[in-house]
Amino acid sequence: MAILQTVLFPVQDVAKAKPVYTALLGVAPSVESPYYVGYDTEGQHIGLVPNGSTNGPACYRHVDDLKAGLDALVEAGASIAQEPKEVGNGRTVASVLDVDGNEIGLIQDRA
Repeated sequence: MAILQTVLFPVQDVAKAKPVYTALLGVAPSVESPYYVGYDTEGQHIGLVPNGSTNGPACYRHVDDLKAGLDALVEAGASIAQEPKEVGNGRTVASVLDVDGNEIGLIQDRA
């Protein structure tokens, strides 16, 4: 299994971006809504997020303990970009910026 299982791409217009990513990935979206489009292929989840971070794509690692993961990253020198936030279906996400400003995310699913 991939260590960074989820990659989220910020897009301005989901409807315009969806055909591009469908062609790139060769699969239909597994999740479609006005606020999120997601693809599952080859053990990866690729998501399109309207009005997302302007820093470019963010990679997310799935963890069992979001708070512990976040604390470890901050202790190592990262800074909080997004505090933990419930995004639906028992999923909580948070992200940090590394020392160069790259966004790194963590995802915890309800057990």
